[in-house]
Amino acid sequence: MNNSTLFDENTVNWKPLPGPDGSPADHIGMSILNVDEKAKIVDVLFKFEANKKILWHKHTSDFNTFVVKGEHRIYSLEGELREVRPAGTFKASPASDEPHTEGGGDEDVVILFSLRPYDAEKPIYEILDTNHEVVATMTFDAMKDLYQASEAA
Repeated sequence: MNNSTLFDENTVNWKPLPGPDGSPADHIGMSILNVDEKAKIVDVLFKFEANKKILWHKHTSDFNTFVVKGEHRIYSLEGELREVRPAGTFKASPASDEPHTEGGGDEDVVILFSLRPYDAEKPIYEILDTNHEVVATMTFDAMKDLYQASEAA
């Protein structure tokens, strides 16, 4: 196989994802690819370290995912492995009130998320604490601000 046809995550301009307190999450990288102001859609690559889970959260807006590399693992509120999505898996998902966490398998996972709040006022994610109470939200405007900051850098 020709190496030029393989996905090379080293060519991606990864930025740290800010946590609820504003400090960067150390095992999550992101690269916002596009912000569509008219349609209110954000396309972003996320990279989760192998065998690490991200914060508890809810997807409060519709979203699509495509696993680019690795294995995307989704865990239930009880911490049980609920779903495994290998590279090449596409999934269109509606907003949900179900808290969960997710992460990579035995290698880092890279996932394309197409976040679709369609309404700039509606949160994309609600970030939860260990008691599953909302401690922060991620909105379209916040993602747009992160995108503009990364483009200016």
